[in-house]
Amino acid sequence: MEKTTFLKFLSLLIGFFMASHIGKINGQIVIGTPDLQFTQACANEDFNTYAVNFVFNPESGVNPSNQFIVEMSDAEGDFSEPVVVYTSNPGDISTSPATANFSIPTTTGGEGYKVRIRSTQPEATSTPSDSFPAYYKIQDSPFTINNLDPEASFCPGGSYLLTIDNPGEGQNDSPLNYPSLTFNWFKETGPTSSVLVAQTETLSVTQPGVYFVETNYGTCTSDSFSNRVTVTEATGQDEVSAPIISSLGNPFCAEEGPTELSTVPGNSYQWFLAGSPIPGATGQTYVTDVSGSYSVVVNFGSCEATGTIELDAGDFTSSIDVPDLNMLEEGDTLFVTVTTDATSPVFEWFLNEEAIPGASQSTFSVTEFGAYRVAITQTGDCVITREHTFQVDEFINPFPEVSNIPNLISPNGDGINDTWIIPVSYVSGTNTEVIIISSRGETVLSTKEYLNDWPQDQLTLNSVNQIYYYMIIPEGQDPKKGSITIVK
Repeated sequence: MEKTTFLKFLSLLIGFFMASHIGKINGQIVIGTPDLQFTQACANEDFNTYAVNFVFNPESGVNPSNQFIVEMSDAEGDFSEPVVVYTSNPGDISTSPATANFSIPTTTGGEGYKVRIRSTQPEATSTPSDSFPAYYKIQDSPFTINNLDPEASFCPGGSYLLTIDNPGEGQNDSPLNYPSLTFNWFKETGPTSSVLVAQTETLSVTQPGVYFVETNYGTCTSDSFSNRVTVTEATGQDEVSAPIISSLGNPFCAEEGPTELSTVPGNSYQWFLAGSPIPGATGQTYVTDVSGSYSVVVNFGSCEATGTIELDAGDFTSSIDVPDLNMLEEGDTLFVTVTTDATSPVFEWFLNEEAIPGASQSTFSVTEFGAYRVAITQTGDCVITREHTFQVDEFINPFPEVSNIPNLISPNGDGINDTWIIPVSYVSGTNTEVIIISSRGETVLSTKEYLNDWPQDQLTLNSVNQIYYYMIIPEGQDPKKGSITIVK
């Protein structure tokens, strides 16, 4: 009995391990090496679709919610940080062989890319594919160098700096606008031949020859190339130029920081702004955030070279057609206009620091009193905001039409009857003498230029109304006399 029981236990144990082993096999798949359906990926905005075939086994091992993923390596074939270029919908791929179509990223550029296939349920990864060149030709049109000048020269013992124009004249599509790009500089060796001399953004030329540059798209054909420049060594009284380049391009956005102007290496330097020497600017570079006409003189010992650049800091000018303080009568309108050369400007108007609803044009009609502010924001590549402020107060006529000389005022600051206002025939400009005397016999005002503004200083008011006396003496007429009662 005990022997039979042991045999049954052993049989169950073997069955458990076999079931576990079979389940483990059914939970795994093997993915074959990807089969590229192309030899190189030369993409642009018009075409960027590439196919890869792959097999997996067994088909039954794939979970219904599985996804197949295509991962792309870096330009050296390294999968340390792979880029996912394709992901299937759950369960879409369930039969082998299969095909996946993918697009390469716009920053792609190199000769040694690879792809691999990965599954999610169960987890499995193929070996990498064969390597292939891949470039996204984000800029694929001719561009200019040396401001399209076909000739240049350098001083003996010096050099000439060839640069890619940024942005250049007209509709030049400068490849410097695309930070992921690299460049190949060439020197012609014959009518149809050339040799690679550098892989940099600029080229310092020390040997005569014909030079040009191409965007580095490797083995992919491209239309991204420059004009030719013939560089010679100066002799005699030849005029020599020293190119100036701006590290942030031209124009640049000064709001994001200054740019560095640099020129070719020489023995000594002097920088100028608008034709005047810049004190202390005697190095190969000069840092600035100000627009203007900059030039530099480079001394090589054997000769001097001069360079110029019209630097645009991306700023703008604006003006407003009203003064800082404006007086407006109740019911009138003040029309305000802002003039600016900002790129695609946006306008915001404020009254007493509150945004005015719907006020978004370069003009505004003011009908209320208060403190106004208009903000002009330049949009586009260089976002800058400039402001103008102005005040609008109510206009108070100092010489209103009154028929009689008042004998009562209440200078309490409420804006009503605060000053002694007399008919305009007696005020400033009529050569009328106005005298006011206190009840103590003190003269508190004596003038021939009365401005309807007495009392200018606040009077001490008490429970007893104060009495003042006036004498108005018009030119060639009898004096007018009376009293003025000051009430609270």
